[in-house]
Amino acid sequence: MYAIIDNGNKQYKVVVGDVVRLEKLDAEVGDKVELNVVLVSDENGIKVKEEAAGFKAVAEVLKQDKDKKIIVFKYKAKKNERKKQGHRQPFTEVKIVEIANK
Repeated sequence: MYAIIDNGNKQYKVVVGDVVRLEKLDAEVGDKVELNVVLVSDENGIKVKEEAAGFKAVAEVLKQDKDKKIIVFKYKAKKNERKKQGHRQPFTEVKIVEIANK
């Protein structure tokens, strides 16, 4: 059984036991969170829309962290105009505990 969940305008295919990095969630380490289910596939077939809305994906928060730093460098040629910036995207790492009916 697997499910497609959505978080932060992205969709993830998950199975029970998967560890996934999602956009930052407002939760503490050890908390359980419910995630939006868009599609569910099980032994009875595929369920979407209203049928999938009856399902929930429960995940446990493993850690809140920041990703590796990326460098953003902007410049204009022949103008002596340069701007160097770094960015670390925050994320939440979760482990899928259960996919079940609500």
